[in-house]
Amino acid sequence: MAKQIAVAGKGGTGKTTFTALLIRYLVKNNKGSILAVDADANANLNEALGMEVEQTISELITSTKDPKNIPAGMTQETYIEYKLQSSLVESDNVDMLVMGGPEGPGCYCFPNNLLKGFMDKLGKNYSYVIMDNEAGMEHISRRVTQDIDHMFVISDASARSIRSAGRVRQLVDTLKSDVKNIYLVVTKTQNNEDIAALQDEIDKTGLKLIGIIPYDAQVTKYDLLSQPLFDLPDSSAAVQAVNAICKEVQI
Repeated sequence: MAKQIAVAGKGGTGKTTFTALLIRYLVKNNKGSILAVDADANANLNEALGMEVEQTISELITSTKDPKNIPAGMTQETYIEYKLQSSLVESDNVDMLVMGGPEGPGCYCFPNNLLKGFMDKLGKNYSYVIMDNEAGMEHISRRVTQDIDHMFVISDASARSIRSAGRVRQLVDTLKSDVKNIYLVVTKTQNNEDIAALQDEIDKTGLKLIGIIPYDAQVTKYDLLSQPLFDLPDSSAAVQAVNAICKEVQI
C-alpha cells in the first residue's frame, strides 16, 4: 500500500509550497511513484509542480448530476468511474488529481462513495499519495482518504496561525481520523527569536514542532514569475529546510 501523507493548514501559510517541495524531495531522491491530490478549494498545487489540469473532480461529479450528460448505454456509476480515470493527469515523475471547490447543493453520497473506492484502488499503484488539504480537511472528514501515515500542519510565524494549526489537531481528534504521526511546521520565519516568542502557543497545540522554514526570497520570485516551485535550485533555503524535515521523519 502507498504511504499516505497529508498537508493541512490555513490559507497563506505556505502549505502548497511545502507540499510541492516535499514532492520535489521524493522525486529528486528516487523514492518511488507519487500520486499528488490537490484537495484545497483554492487549487494551485499543479502550478507549483508545473502541471496542467483540465478538469477537477468536483466539476466532473457536478456534470454527472444531469442525466443528459451521461452517454446512452452507460450507467451513472460506469460513467463516473470512466471520467475519474480520465481526469488523472500523468507525468514522468508525478500523477495528479485535483478535487476542486465546493460541489454545491444536493446529496453526493453516491459519487463520493465511488470516489473513495477509486482512490483506494488508485493508491495501490503508487509508493506515495500526497494530499494538499484545505484547513477544513473536507476529503479526510468524508473518509475519502484514510490511514494517514504522516500529517504536516503548516503555520506561519504568527500566534493566530499557530492557534489555527491547533484547531486542525482538534479536528483530527474529533473525527477520530487514523493519523499515525502529526507534526507542526512553522514557515516564513526570520530568525530563531520568532519561534521563542511563539513557544507558549506552540505548546498549547499539542503538536510536535518538526521543523521551521525560513522566509525565502527565491520562493517569492518564482511565485511572482509563475515559475514552478518544483524547479527551485538546491541552494534555496526553503528547499533545504523541507529536505531536512523529510529526512527527520524518514519519509
